[in-house]
Amino acid sequence: MLPAQPFGRLLGRAVSSRRKEEVRVAGKRVMVAGLGNYGLWGTRHSVGMAMLNHLASKLSVADQWKTDRRCCGDVAITKLDDVELVLMKPRRLMNVNGLCVAGAAEAYSLSTEDIYLVHDDLDKPLGKVALKLGGSARGHNGVRSCISSLSSDCMVRLRIGIGRPVGEAAVDRYVLGRFTRTEQETLPQVFEQAVEVLLEHIRQRDDAKGSPAAGEERIRAPLETEGA
Repeated sequence: MLPAQPFGRLLGRAVSSRRKEEVRVAGKRVMVAGLGNYGLWGTRHSVGMAMLNHLASKLSVADQWKTDRRCCGDVAITKLDDVELVLMKPRRLMNVNGLCVAGAAEAYSLSTEDIYLVHDDLDKPLGKVALKLGGSARGHNGVRSCISSLSSDCMVRLRIGIGRPVGEAAVDRYVLGRFTRTEQETLPQVFEQAVEVLLEHIRQRDDAKGSPAAGEERIRAPLETEGA
């Protein structure tokens, strides 16, 4: 017969594991991760984090960010109807964002299908957002890190267009640069549209008609800016 204390611990772990499994099966919890370079605010490459700040504000949890050392990220938790939302901003550089996303997935008992990645997209002009399910990283190092760390590419991606640099400007310098004043004036409208698309998809995520599994849904923001 096992001693009382070890048995109690084993029982507690079993109950905890069962509860986590129930949450995972029920699909009542999802995570939205804003990819970027933590600390490099206002840059094009960190637009995913900026959008997450906007989302937190819309959901009235902008003052509830807390650092979760289990995933090395800033986390805020809220509800959308009957779905629990875990908002997460990795506290690592873009190229290793996946370590934080995978850590959060484990900490909050999430499957890869319950994860939304919000990130910048060079192939779309500022003013466009696109929702996509799965597929390759398309050269995005943050997404590549997430695919590697999670051993899956099944995450839903909300891609925010930032456009490509004009002429022979280096791409790395461009993405790490800050938005121009004109672009900054456009961003609030882009974020509003992105939040609307994201929350609507989460609400309909269990409805086959609400899934972009057959391809990519392209959504144009109210104000489109060709180029960046």
